[in-house]
Amino acid sequence: MTALIIDGKAIGAERRAALKDEVAAFVAEFGRAPGLATVLVGEDPASQVYVASKHRACEEAGMKSVALTLPADSTQAEVEAVIDELNADDTIDGILCQLPVPEGLDGDAISQRVLAEKDVDGLTVASAGLLALGAPGLRPCTPRGCMVLLEESGVELSGKHAVVVGRSNLFGKPMAQLLLQANATVTIAHSRTADLAATCRTADVLVVAVGRPEMVRGDWIKPGATVIDVGINRLESGLVGDVAFAEATEVASAITPVPGGVGPMTITMLLANTLDAARAAEARRQTA
Repeated sequence: MTALIIDGKAIGAERRAALKDEVAAFVAEFGRAPGLATVLVGEDPASQVYVASKHRACEEAGMKSVALTLPADSTQAEVEAVIDELNADDTIDGILCQLPVPEGLDGDAISQRVLAEKDVDGLTVASAGLLALGAPGLRPCTPRGCMVLLEESGVELSGKHAVVVGRSNLFGKPMAQLLLQANATVTIAHSRTADLAATCRTADVLVVAVGRPEMVRGDWIKPGATVIDVGINRLESGLVGDVAFAEATEVASAITPVPGGVGPMTITMLLANTLDAARAAEARRQTA
């Protein structure tokens, strides 16, 4: 068996093209563009690259893009005051606080300051609660992107057994919630799971996000399973995922590559979340 390679780059590009049209329609209807603001404290080089890529994607989609960079010596109160101003700004639909923040600041408290309706990262306690209840709200970008990849690849989730390896608040837990809402039977596995390999072999859909290069071997995979590899690990030989790709392609029916799989979907879903937030904001204004 040679697995179908799930092309996240192509799927992401297709979704962005559709989003650009949807943004244009939004602008025509409401006379404004959806707005995303990022808050970066300090001058961490990696964070600067991430933020710049997000704003390029926004501008390409026709969205309003506001990049706020604060000095590294900003106080907690000063950063939170900026978040409060953005919360109150009707032209800003989404707010993203770039982490990590400089030492001495509480990054979690800063992120939690964002209103749920503007939480385009989907990571606040309020957003997590809405997700857990299956209520409308903004979903974390990477798990949402994984669901799109599964949908676009024609993977049937209802009644299937999905195993998520990784239990982080950033990915593992919300990914499991989204799979559960798609009527999959879900197991969350982690570093302390007894016989992790055996657990993985039960999965019809295996989602791996542990940050360990090529940890999941080919013989961990159930023949015919779909594998979503969320890991990105930099080795001397280049970027690799958490799954041994060459081995997995001989067993799985479909798999995401690294790079070019899950990664391109994250920013695409950030744009989708921003547009969703803008639509919801206009709906609230019409009923106010």
